[in-house]
Amino acid sequence: MAAADLRDELDCSICLDIYTDPVNLRCGHNFCRACIGHVLDAQERCGVYSCPQCRQRFTSRPTLQRNINLRNIAEVFRATQPDEGETGIFCSYCIRFSVPAVKSCLQCEASLCEKHLKVHSKSSSEHVIIEPTTSMENRKCSVHKKILEYYCTMEGTCICVSCSLAGEHQGHKVETLDEASEKKKRELKNDLQGLITEREETQQRVQSLQERMRNVHQKAAEEKVRVTALFRDLRRHLEDLEKRILREISEQEEKLLLPLSDLIHQIGKKKDELSMKIRHIVEMCNMTDPLTILQESDTGDFYDAEEVDDEDRERHDKLLHDGRDLEVAGIARTLHTGISDMIKMVNISYNIQKAADILLDVNTAHNYLQISEDMKTVSWSNMKQNRPETPERFENCAQVLSSRRFFSGRHYWEVDVSQSECWIVGMCYPSIERTGWFHSWIGYNNKSWGLYRHNDQCSVIHDSTVILSPDNIPRNTVRIYLDYEAGQLSFYELRDSVRHLHTFTTTFTEPLRAALWVGKGPVKVSGRNLGM
Repeated sequence: MAAADLRDELDCSICLDIYTDPVNLRCGHNFCRACIGHVLDAQERCGVYSCPQCRQRFTSRPTLQRNINLRNIAEVFRATQPDEGETGIFCSYCIRFSVPAVKSCLQCEASLCEKHLKVHSKSSSEHVIIEPTTSMENRKCSVHKKILEYYCTMEGTCICVSCSLAGEHQGHKVETLDEASEKKKRELKNDLQGLITEREETQQRVQSLQERMRNVHQKAAEEKVRVTALFRDLRRHLEDLEKRILREISEQEEKLLLPLSDLIHQIGKKKDELSMKIRHIVEMCNMTDPLTILQESDTGDFYDAEEVDDEDRERHDKLLHDGRDLEVAGIARTLHTGISDMIKMVNISYNIQKAADILLDVNTAHNYLQISEDMKTVSWSNMKQNRPETPERFENCAQVLSSRRFFSGRHYWEVDVSQSECWIVGMCYPSIERTGWFHSWIGYNNKSWGLYRHNDQCSVIHDSTVILSPDNIPRNTVRIYLDYEAGQLSFYELRDSVRHLHTFTTTFTEPLRAALWVGKGPVKVSGRNLGM
């Protein structure tokens, strides 16, 4: 029997590999013990057992009989098979057993095991020995049946010695196979270097694209966090707005119902009195004793037209027809203002307009303030700067203004306060006092508005009116938002989301300039323009 046929007989029909610990069923078919065990376990859940090969059914789980003879045959056959990594080519001279070959001889057209190779090498030292192969005819010339020893450079083909001397390649430039292969190797090495370089460039492009993907993922994750926080704040503001509007409606409702309730109560009392008189009159009308009726009537008339309460009627008619109702317009204004504030939050969170930086005006800076070269950072200095005295400069307050004035439109600018523990940020009119002390501070006059941090307290200030904020103190970045036409100046804290701190509402009568007061630690400004 051929090895391939024998292998087919030794293959388990479940795993399609040589039997391992073969067992058989009552029907006679063999399987690996583990394979048929898994099948029977699966069939047990259904309660029906059958042979995977012939489908014969069994009333109960069949007993597995070990097939010792088949196991021995399978183990012997497995031992004769080449290990993984061997060529599968066997020695041509080993007849009794299939022994793997280690070399092949082109002259002999035979494959040799280790033992026969040693004998062959002693007797045929000039034969051409190569790695084991079954296609030795490809190593010989198809015309002269001689070993291919040369390479025709003109035709680009391998030839034998007869081809080069008397055959069709006579007169062609030929090289030995070793020479030609070395040239080919050099060419391949050059190609290899080019391929390696191109692969490295390709890898770099892949890495750059992967880096771009990581950046996109990171940016998307950051935006998801940002949007989630924004919607959380919007939902909170929306809930607060709903509560405020419902409270306003309830207050208006109570205001309208109170006089109605009072009048209803008074009229109800009047109604009870009339009912009592009616019952008494009915009782008198039902009496049969004339004397009793006449004596009761001596107390006075029960009904006097002059006693009818005209004032109650007037109040009734007035409340019923005065046209007073819920102030829907006021409710709409509250709703519109609340929604507008939320839209501003979205606008501030997503700066879709062109940026316009805030620059500090050194001509307004107190002489003990240090201004950076880019006109964005200000800090207190223990050394006097010896700047020239100008009417614009603050004499007693460590303050500085922006060089730009805002006289219309919507704008906001940001202040990095992470390195400072004492500061005031805000806006003021250009006409703010420069020579005073307390009344020239930002917020301590009617010409400026500020957000103040001092001694771990945060407050907003205007016209010397201080409003303490119980919320967390801004520690990183503060955003100041100006809507000039709407007369609104708002302060926000920037964290993962935008947190509203306070909004001043007024009517601006002059252009505004950004303003800073610095105590301990530097602050840095920047700005954005949301449209004019």
